Amino acid sequence: MHLPGIIRIIRPANATISGATAILAYFIATGTLIPEVLLLAAAALLLTAAGNTINDACDAAIDAINRPDRPIPSGELSVKTAYLYAALLFIVGLSAAFFTNPLCLAIAIINSILLILYARILKGTVLFGNIAVAYLSGSIFLFGGALAGVDGLVITLPLAGITLFGTLAREILKDAEDVDGDAAGGATTLPMVIGISKSGTIAFGSAIIAVIVSFIPVLWWGLPYLVGIAVVDLAILGSVWPTVRCTTPACIRELGITTQLKYMMYIALLIFLIASAIDIFMPMK
Repeated sequence: MHLPGIIRIIRPANATISGATAILAYFIATGTLIPEVLLLAAAALLLTAAGNTINDACDAAIDAINRPDRPIPSGELSVKTAYLYAALLFIVGLSAAFFTNPLCLAIAIINSILLILYARILKGTVLFGNIAVAYLSGSIFLFGGALAGVDGLVITLPLAGITLFGTLAREILKDAEDVDGDAAGGATTLPMVIGISKSGTIAFGSAIIAVIVSFIPVLWWGLPYLVGIAVVDLAILGSVWPTVRCTTPACIRELGITTQLKYMMYIALLIFLIASAIDIFMPMK
C-alpha cells in the first residue's frame, strides 16, 4: 500500500516511535503511567513529524538526487505546502507540551528551535548537524523523564546518552552514504572534509562510547539487562566496524549499516522496557 505524501513526509513510524519512547522514558523514571503521558507522546510525535517535514522542505534539491522517491521530489507535495504543514505540526505539538509541565515545555521549545536550525543551517555544517540530530534523539528520553520533574530527568540521562552516541554514529555514516548528493546540494559534511574511512573510524568511536554508557543502567537493572544489552552492543560494534575500511559512499550503502543501526536502536528500546518492567515487578534485592 502506497501512503499519501502528506503521511510519508512525517515518517509516521519514526514519529510514532518518538511518542512511544517519551512514554517509555516516563515509565522508566517512575514505574507508573498517568493520563498526562498521552499529551507527552502527542507532543513528541508531532514535533518529530514537524522536524521531518521541514527537513524535507529544506532538502528538496538534495533529495532530488539522493532520495527521488520522497514526497517533494516525486511531486506529491510542493515545498510551500510542506513548510505550511510543518508550521501546523509545530504549533499543535507545542500546544500539547504546554499542558504537561514547564520543564517539558522548555525542552519542547528548545528542540523545536533546534529542529528548525538543523533543517535551515546546521545540516550543511561539519559535524554540528550530526550532533544536533543525536541530541534530539536522546532528548526524547529527557522529555519523558522531565514529566516526573528533575529527578525523573536525571534517571533517564544514561538512556539519553546511549541514544545520543548511537545516533551520532548513524548520522555520520548516513552522511558518508550521501556524499554525492550533499556535494551537489552545496552541503559540507564531515565525510566530505576528512574522507569516508576516517568518518567510519569516528562513527566506530562514537559507537564504542554508546556501548560504554549502555552499561550504566546495569547498576539498577542488573543481570537481565546486562545480558540483553550486551547482545545489542556486540551487534552494533560488529556492524559499524567494517565501515572503517570503506573508502566510497557505495561501500557504506552496500553494507546497509544505517538501516541496521536504526533497528538495533529499536531493539535497545525494547530491552529498556523489559528491564524496567522486570525491575518493577521483580526488584533487585
